[in-house]
Amino acid sequence: MYDQTRAQQPSDQDRRRTEHRPAPPEAMLPSAERDAVLDRLRTAINTFPDAPHDALAEAEGAFDDAVNHLANALAERRRALHESWQDQDPETHAEELRLALRQYREITQRLIRL
Repeated sequence: MYDQTRAQQPSDQDRRRTEHRPAPPEAMLPSAERDAVLDRLRTAINTFPDAPHDALAEAEGAFDDAVNHLANALAERRRALHESWQDQDPETHAEELRLALRQYREITQRLIRL
């Protein structure tokens, strides 16, 4: 017999799929820095009709800020990750080292997709 209530519920397979989804990647830039760059970019877009050269200079500045913030954030992330495993006791658990490797992989893959 057809059970409408059961048919509307996700299957066990659907539940397993959602339970194993990885968390979204952590933002590389703090929200304040990201918002400041996006504000500069919006300003450039909004001023373009009246002052195209000034708008392009502002957009270029926003791009440069984004690159600098990203480079600094990546350098800090690399430093922290390196410290997390470099000075570990030789008896460090393989699981801790595997987690560090996974973080390197995830960050590198995100960079490649840019």
